[in-house]
Amino acid sequence: MKKLFATLLAASMTASLCACGGSSPAPATTAAAAAETTAAAAAETTAAAAETTAAAPAASGDLVWKIGGIGPCSGGAAAYGAACRDGLIIAVEEINAAGGINGYQIEHKFEDDEHDAEKSVNAYNTLKDWGMQMLIGCTTSAPCVAVSAESSVDNMFQITPSGSSVDCIATPNCFAVCFSDPQQGAKSAEFINTHGLAKKIGILYDSSDVYSSGIHDTFVAEAPNQGLEIVADEQFTADSKTDFKTQIQKFKDAGAELVFLPFYYTEAALVLNQAKELGLEASFFGCDGMDGILNLEGFDTSLAEGLMLLTPFSADASDDLTVNFVKQYQEKFNATPIQFAADAYDALYAIKLAAEKANLDPSMATDELGTAMEQAFTEISLEGLTGTITWDASGAPSKEPKAVVIENGAYKSMED
Repeated sequence: MKKLFATLLAASMTASLCACGGSSPAPATTAAAAAETTAAAAAETTAAAAETTAAAPAASGDLVWKIGGIGPCSGGAAAYGAACRDGLIIAVEEINAAGGINGYQIEHKFEDDEHDAEKSVNAYNTLKDWGMQMLIGCTTSAPCVAVSAESSVDNMFQITPSGSSVDCIATPNCFAVCFSDPQQGAKSAEFINTHGLAKKIGILYDSSDVYSSGIHDTFVAEAPNQGLEIVADEQFTADSKTDFKTQIQKFKDAGAELVFLPFYYTEAALVLNQAKELGLEASFFGCDGMDGILNLEGFDTSLAEGLMLLTPFSADASDDLTVNFVKQYQEKFNATPIQFAADAYDALYAIKLAAEKANLDPSMATDELGTAMEQAFTEISLEGLTGTITWDASGAPSKEPKAVVIENGAYKSMED
C-alpha cells in the first residue's frame, strides 16, 4: 500500500503542487559515543552565526557525502527550520571530526523553503543540482509531502526531522524522526490522563491545517478511552487566526480545566494573551508545534508559565549526550536548543548508523543508496537525543513520548 500510495501521490503532486526489515540483529549506535569522542574538537569551534553550508571536504576533489536539508528559516515557522539547520550543523561537525561516515566527510547545504510547498520543491531541485545524495527534510509537513512526491521518483533517501503528517512518509524512500500526528493526538490524551492533569477538556485547533486537524482527530478518538470529557471542541482557520475570544469564552462557560492546543506557537501566543485578558484559568497543553514559543520575538513569556507540551526532548535532561549537545548549541548559537534541533541531530546520526550498517559510500548512485538505506533503517537502533529509536518499513519511528512544562521562562521535564 505504501508503494501504491507513493505512485498516486507522485502523480497527483505533479498535477497540482499548490494543493513535513531485515532479519539481522539491530546494532546499537551511537550518537553518544561519537559525541563524547568529538566533544573536545567541537568545543574549539568558534561561536558564530549559523551558515547554510557546513563542513566542506578537507581536500578539493575528494569524494564526500552531500546531504541536503530543507526548512523554513524565514517567515512564520522560521524557529523550526533554523533549529533543524543548527542542530544539523553540530552533528555534521561532530561526525566529520570523528572521521565521517565510513571514512568519508560530509558536506551539508540547507535551503530555506519559508514553509511553502512550491518553494520547498524548488529547494529540492536546487539541492539536486548541487549534487545531493540524501535529504534531511522537510521541516514542516505540507512542504515535506510535496517534496516526497519528487524524491520518490528519484528514490532519494529522505528523512524528515519533524514533518508529522502521515503522508510525509507515505513513499518507500521516506522516514521520520518525530511522532506522526495520529501518534501525538493519542499520546497527548494518554499523558493527560495518566498524569492526572484534568478531566474536562477544551480543544482549539486549526481545521485548515493538516498537522493540527490530524492531531485533533486522534485526540478526540482517544479521549473517551482515557476517561476525558471534551466539554468544548472549537476551531479556527488560516483566515481567522488572530481573534480567539469567542472560543475562549466557550471554554470558560463549559468549565474546561485544560485546553488542548495542537497547533503552532505563533497562534498559541495570541491565544495565551487573549485567555489572560478574558480570565480563563484553565491550564494549556500543546504538541511539538508549540516548541519555540519562548523564542518568539515580542512575546511575554510569563503568559506561557505552566504551559505543557508533548516532546521527546528536554534541554534540561542530565544524560551526557544531551548535556554535551546543549553546551555546544549554546556556545555556538547563543540559544537553548528546542526539539527540532534535537530531531535533526538525530536524523543525521541515524543516516550515519544506517550507511555504516549497509557499508555504503558516496560513489554509489542516488537510487542505489536509497534502496540500501530503506533496508538498513529497519535494522538499526539509535540511542539519540530524542530517545531510543527504531524504524519499520513504514518509515515511522518507535520511541517513548515525554512532556515538558514551562517554569520560570524555561522548559522543565515532567517526570513520571
